Amino acid sequence: MLILTSSDFANEKSKEQIIRNLPGNIKDCRILYFVNENFTRENLEKRAYRDRLKKCGFAKKNIYVFNYDNPEEFDYPELDCIFIGGGNTFKTLQKLRETGADKIIKDYVLNKGVTYIGGSAGAHIACKSIEHIKQFDECPDDFSDFSGLGFFDGILICHYSSAREPYAKKARKEGKFKVFTLKDDEIIVTD
Repeated sequence: MLILTSSDFANEKSKEQIIRNLPGNIKDCRILYFVNENFTRENLEKRAYRDRLKKCGFAKKNIYVFNYDNPEEFDYPELDCIFIGGGNTFKTLQKLRETGADKIIKDYVLNKGVTYIGGSAGAHIACKSIEHIKQFDECPDDFSDFSGLGFFDGILICHYSSAREPYAKKARKEGKFKVFTLKDDEIIVTD
């Protein structure tokens, strides 16, 4: 299952819809958090990332955070959810690829049936392509593979408003992908 949002747990309406679509009670859901490109060991050690999800209702014992500084230590129990929130889409995907986390995520979602929760950058990363995001996020000069994880059949315009309508129209006109829009309080759920 995919749960794609613009604002994930930061928007109350979006948060309620995410919780309603989890594969079980939030207290029982085992979730692995792939932090955006701003990951720091200090925040990991202070448990800042775990605290963010704990405030949403996840049980402390069921929150795991992927350690980009030491991806070899990856050894998580069975999971119910994977979560990637907002940030710079290109830099976050680059970090996932550099550490092999993209392959781990694909294995869990495609082979083990784990629910993928994506907020903004995390939602874009789930799509077939992220190239259209160059209009919104800074793209590193050495970034050339714009393919996303490919879980979602199309592309998203997150944080959609009338100001982003020209970008949606342009993408629709190009016809490379199906184009979907997400306002900050909306979510898309697919099986």
